[in-house]
Amino acid sequence: MLHEPAVEMGKDPAFAYKRRLGVTMFLIYAVIYVAFTAINVLSPKTMETILFSGLNLAVVYGFGLIIVALIMALFYNAACNAREKSMTEGSKP
Repeated sequence: MLHEPAVEMGKDPAFAYKRRLGVTMFLIYAVIYVAFTAINVLSPKTMETILFSGLNLAVVYGFGLIIVALIMALFYNAACNAREKSMTEGSKP
């Protein structure tokens, strides 16, 4: 196996943007997840409601949580890449 030295990492100029975006997205997802948990705790019968094709609210909401997480991850990646690219292009002579 080829083991090379670790790449030197410099200061990330987009760090503040990434942190703010990540925390904001975490809080949005946390609110959605807390709502899911609250429905389960406060009104479990509501989760038995059939929405469509024989799927109840619990299943639809659960899959929705997974899909929202994937969409948010893709958005975060695209937004961070765009910010890094704009900051890199702005610093070139």
